[in-house]
Amino acid sequence: MKDSISVIIPTYNYGQFIADAVESALSQTVRPKEIVVVDDGSTDGTAEVIAAFGDQVRYIRQENQGVSAARNHGIAETTGDLIAFLDADDHWAPTKLEKQLAVFEADAEIGLVHCGMREFDSETGETICLHLDGGAGWVAEEIALWEKPVVVGPGGTIIVRRGVIKDVGGFDPQLKNGEDWEFCFRIASKYKIGFVPEPLVNYRNHNTNATKNVREMERSTLLAWGKVFSTGDNSIRILRRRSYGHLHKVLAGSYLQSGQYGGFLRNLVKSLWFRPSYLGYYLSLLVGRNGSKR
Repeated sequence: MKDSISVIIPTYNYGQFIADAVESALSQTVRPKEIVVVDDGSTDGTAEVIAAFGDQVRYIRQENQGVSAARNHGIAETTGDLIAFLDADDHWAPTKLEKQLAVFEADAEIGLVHCGMREFDSETGETICLHLDGGAGWVAEEIALWEKPVVVGPGGTIIVRRGVIKDVGGFDPQLKNGEDWEFCFRIASKYKIGFVPEPLVNYRNHNTNATKNVREMERSTLLAWGKVFSTGDNSIRILRRRSYGHLHKVLAGSYLQSGQYGGFLRNLVKSLWFRPSYLGYYLSLLVGRNGSKR
């Protein structure tokens, strides 16, 4: 007998996108046991959009508390053996659940299965890039190091055993960015990870993506990194300098791209303190920017 699957879709003011997400869950070749939308205090027409699906979808509304609290609320309200998360602005390929379920059934030690992802432009529908390089097996150290993708797009690609979530705990409500990375790390510390290297999730790139808020990204990711590296596991702790160096490099780049130069310089200095080898990267970056302005 196959495990049953609950689909949880957290949302906040994504009424313009959420019908695509729900329809993709309803169109799966393996029918989910239930689809639950957790509305995190939306002020748009989300409730009306979901009402049109009738009893195919359960709608739960909560006061605005963030995506982690919304996912945790969904976990508490569902009963499937496996829990699949889908962001409200993304949608799935029809065989996503079927192909990931097969990975679970092949190995009882696996606690989480993710898959590849197609990033597309919200306005044109054109593919921006494919993310197909994910990790599998015992990958906690790779996740902690964070130098390459390990769990691809965990907001919409992951399926997790309910018992695993009970074991490691849910999403941290303090985190608005990096919450899925930290959640996946806790799972990878105790369970094997499975991967389907196919673009089974369509990730919508638009100007309201959560990662566009760089200040909140910095606050949340630093909290997440602090949790991960507070471990007593020496195999993780020895990765701290490399991981923090890379994190501050990413934050510096995000601040630079958004034109917030104070944040760029602050994180540049921190990344160099952790990883002096990045000096050549920053020099070439600054020379390149200066050259492009001539």
